[in-house]
Amino acid sequence: MDKIFEQAKELTNVLLEQADNLKKGDIVVIGCSTSAVAGKRIGSNSSSETAKSIMDAVLPPLKNRGVFLAVQCCEHLNRALVIERECMNKYGFTEVCVRPHLHAGGAFAMQALEQFDDFVMVEDIKGLASAGMDIGGTFIGMHLHPVVVPIHVQDRSIGKANVTLAYTRPKYIGGPRAQYPDIKRNH
Repeated sequence: MDKIFEQAKELTNVLLEQADNLKKGDIVVIGCSTSAVAGKRIGSNSSSETAKSIMDAVLPPLKNRGVFLAVQCCEHLNRALVIERECMNKYGFTEVCVRPHLHAGGAFAMQALEQFDDFVMVEDIKGLASAGMDIGGTFIGMHLHPVVVPIHVQDRSIGKANVTLAYTRPKYIGGPRAQYPDIKRNH
């Protein structure tokens, strides 16, 4: 569990360094398959202990940065999200009635219920996340605001799960005469 904690902490730090356009009140979405972290098929080996190690690594730095964490549930809950009530109120999301458990929602969503100050469930966040971490191929893209920029890192795994990091930037518009501010690009 110590290694999983350290890997999650390091990748969170990379995300926060690369997504340096994150502002207080922005949303970071994380989807996490603890089964994939163990090297198993998604949904086949959920682990509360693994979820706690990862949450303990990611939540404090996100809170310190002043951003909201949105935790994506698994496909059995149609990828609904656990968020803080303050986030729901700020963005005008609609609360739904469901409670994740180990085999419908997942261990990481259950951990959010335990560690968030005042959790609520929402069906979606309308593509408003400014950055994200996908642990184990959970497909968080639907929650990210266009345009998504991948963050390329050397070691991109937690346990045996592949991790994808991304942040978003405004769309470029205009033609050959358009000028753009200096927006960091990671391609």
